[in-house]
Amino acid sequence: MITPPLPSATAVAFFDVDETLTTVKTMFDFYDFFLAAVGHSEEEQARLRDDARALLLPGLPREQGNRLFYRRFAGYKAEQVDAAGEAWFDRHLERGGFFHRDVLDALREHRAAGLATVLVSGSFQGCLGHVAAYVGADAVLCTRPEIRDGEYTGDVLETMIGDAKARAARALLAERGIAPEHCHAYGDHTSDLELLRLVGHPVVVGSHPDMVAEAERNDWRRLPGVPG
Repeated sequence: MITPPLPSATAVAFFDVDETLTTVKTMFDFYDFFLAAVGHSEEEQARLRDDARALLLPGLPREQGNRLFYRRFAGYKAEQVDAAGEAWFDRHLERGGFFHRDVLDALREHRAAGLATVLVSGSFQGCLGHVAAYVGADAVLCTRPEIRDGEYTGDVLETMIGDAKARAARALLAERGIAPEHCHAYGDHTSDLELLRLVGHPVVVGSHPDMVAEAERNDWRRLPGVPG
């Protein structure tokens, strides 16, 4: 959880990242890029990509899958991962289509209105830091792989999956003395529901059937999630 001092805001807009703010699952998309960047053969890249995505299969708890994913960076230098993250993000900016345009517009509108903006994600700083800097987010609540002596150990100090998002957001608001009912939150998946239920202004992004039903039942705002 990375929480630099927030501006003197009276409300916060929280944004899930993967497939809410962005059109991709950043941790997996970055991992694909990283495998090529560190020199794995195409055959090895394919095998390691498949192994990583197997962590998304039903039956494996999401938090456990999240922890297992970051074991893949064990032994790599943090500066190497960060440099790859910068190159990965730059390539996406060149290609376009990385952000959902309507969600990015909403983030910018909140910033212009004086709200603090916070990214919340099971992804990690190695790639999220570059996303946050580009959109001007004030803070990032994310999974924290352990780094010791400048090197990833493969262990995870804190995951940011499912209900952990709401707990982290609640703690941040309590620390800053900000009332949840004045805040906004954006999410696309049922794992974001507790975060959305925390705030007074929840927004469902995309067309996940369970999320659409929840939005209709509670008269929540919806955004389609338009690639831009």
